[in-house]
Amino acid sequence: MMSEEREQTLGQQPISYDEARRLLERGRLDDRRALAQRQDMRPEILYFLAEDEDREVRRAVAANPAAPIHADQLLARDSDDEVRLELARKIARLVPDLPPDESIRIRERAIELLESLARDALPKVRAMVAEEIKRSDRVPREIVRQLARDLESIVCCPVLEYSPLLDENDLRELIAAGMSSEALSAIARRENLDETVSDDIAATLDVPAVAALLANDSAQIREDTLDRLIDQAREVAEWHQPLAMRPQLSIRAMKRIAGFVASALVHRMMERNPIDEKLADEILDRVRQRIAEEQVGDDEAAELAAKARDFHRRGMLNDEFVHDAIENNRRELLIQCLAVMADIEPAVVRRILLSKSGRAVTALAWKAGLKMRTAFKMQTELALVSPSQLVPAKEGRDYPMDESELVWHLSYFLED
Repeated sequence: MMSEEREQTLGQQPISYDEARRLLERGRLDDRRALAQRQDMRPEILYFLAEDEDREVRRAVAANPAAPIHADQLLARDSDDEVRLELARKIARLVPDLPPDESIRIRERAIELLESLARDALPKVRAMVAEEIKRSDRVPREIVRQLARDLESIVCCPVLEYSPLLDENDLRELIAAGMSSEALSAIARRENLDETVSDDIAATLDVPAVAALLANDSAQIREDTLDRLIDQAREVAEWHQPLAMRPQLSIRAMKRIAGFVASALVHRMMERNPIDEKLADEILDRVRQRIAEEQVGDDEAAELAAKARDFHRRGMLNDEFVHDAIENNRRELLIQCLAVMADIEPAVVRRILLSKSGRAVTALAWKAGLKMRTAFKMQTELALVSPSQLVPAKEGRDYPMDESELVWHLSYFLED
């Protein structure tokens, strides 16, 4: 602990050059660390401390914006990684903000120092530079291009995703040269991505990168490029959600996407891209027909039924379970679970879900002991009820029908 005298000397009060020298000559470690942090310290004192044997002293000088450039140049060759990391953070922040009246010599030295740190052997140091300058247009373009070509994802990805100094030609050249999936994905996330760059990313068929491209609402994607991706997407589950959630989808694209994505995604796609009721019903009818043709075999159905009974015994079947099953497209398991919860046959559950009737689906949810919020989700994302047939909650939370009406709607499906 520092003595009271030293706390007063090294606090925020000004300190003279002679007093600083006296403290250095005394040689106490906490004195040196405190001096190294002061931004009002004379340059020669900070330069002296840049060669201190204690790495925490050197780190403090590296982080100190008042350190003279020749002290920073010395620290750029420091053997301690954390010292160079601290210096990289400072220099990368300082260079873009150097005032116009700064001397040419100082500016050149600072840029040389930034270039050196951008070539540091430690990826963390290079990554720190990349992170700090990723949005700046006031750093040398060649430094950005160098970082963009770095093989380490933590280094290249920040500038690939954000740097305004990388133009369309730079990005296309980098893609053509071959990049990691992480690097491609970073480019795919760029704001207002040009359609030619989007074409190049799509042509790689890299699953994470294309998913990132599709999820980027501001990316420009040609219609024929989107068509080619839809052709490939049936077998690539990672593309289903970003495809369905693309803004301004054409009717043709929506029909094609609805041919293979989960029912919950069909509903969200139509919410995102509103269309007239006739077209909506046409798409929903196609999806219901597809679902009706995708029934599982007897052995798998028996296995799912056993799981449903087990979940029921363990008290796992509730609103949260149903929401999760819808979100994860576990349709056949959910049919078996709803059958157990409502104490009716799975075939009856299936008929209700394919009935287009919002009232019938609502009655099924009620019989299963679920909340009205879950009933509405079942209508929209599981049964794909047409918008005109949806049954909303009463006052936002309650069932809008009384028990006798709910029973009546179920009875139609329970009769032989």
